[in-house]
Amino acid sequence: MHSYPRLHIPTPAFLDVLLNFPGVFMFFVMSGFLISASLERNKNLKTYFRNRILRIFPALWACILVSVIVIPLTGSFNFISQQGLTWFACQLFGLIYTPDFLKSFGFGSYNGSLWTIPLELQFYFVLPVLYFIATKISKKELNRTYLFIIVFLAFCFVSYYIKIDFTNAESQTLSQKIMRYTFINSIYLFLFGVILQRLKVFQSRFIYGKGLFWLALYMVVSHFVPTSNETVIFKLLFLGLTTISLAYTFPSLAKKLLKGNDISYGLYIYHGLILGIFVQLKLFSNPAYILLLITLSITLATLSWFFIEKPIIKMKKRGTANKANTSIETNSLSIDITTETKLASTASI
Repeated sequence: MHSYPRLHIPTPAFLDVLLNFPGVFMFFVMSGFLISASLERNKNLKTYFRNRILRIFPALWACILVSVIVIPLTGSFNFISQQGLTWFACQLFGLIYTPDFLKSFGFGSYNGSLWTIPLELQFYFVLPVLYFIATKISKKELNRTYLFIIVFLAFCFVSYYIKIDFTNAESQTLSQKIMRYTFINSIYLFLFGVILQRLKVFQSRFIYGKGLFWLALYMVVSHFVPTSNETVIFKLLFLGLTTISLAYTFPSLAKKLLKGNDISYGLYIYHGLILGIFVQLKLFSNPAYILLLITLSITLATLSWFFIEKPIIKMKKRGTANKANTSIETNSLSIDITTETKLASTASI
């Protein structure tokens, strides 16, 4: 869907249905759901941030390095300058932005898909703060959940009044652009995922196994309820709930299809770069370029998974298993191999 308009190719009508599923906002809800569960399983902040860093940064560093090597080969520019070195250092810390000297490349961004990484990193920092405040306010889990609901509603209110058009960055004021790249406008979706996880909605008979029902209902809402500033938050939250229900309707499908190999992050970080290169080289108007772009994206994502991400995830698991063993020995407890395996497997999130 990113590629067709950028490459001046008419989008096939049958793909229009995908416009009902904005992946970024689905991801924010899923992220809140999974990351909060991970933090609750292991409240050690050092482990929490270590796991987040290992999952995000090594593959991102490789992508940025590939960008710095490949983009100059298109004949556009090189990065050997004070401005380029400063930009490069910022990218390594996840501070993704496109300075003026890069806007002549591709479609005005060196890798347009990376704009959500700074937001996600901010979510990761805000979440432990909210949990810390919640624990200080009450010892009861239900009261803590009420606090998350109050904060969630407050950010819904803020987002409603900010009125940022994410589809047209050029129309945004400076304050809106700054707000777009802070957590303030989008964290309500992340918090919605946190609340769904804390309420254990996946155990509800109305959610578990009912994904197709929610999907059909969402499509009705998406089709008949016009998207406006008054309805967009409701529709995105509805989509988030549908996403979680679908996940618990086919909980083993991904494992069966992918055999434990997850190239989704690689697809996310590389497809924007490849698309920018295609635009820079003026590879327009030929539908075969879409297939080539998809093939290259999958290839780079697969290489990223097997040579960077998967080995790093194994490091996370080993680290968690070692910590579990140390804790067991300290407290003179016993643990069987099944439980230890479960403890290790939860670190992969």
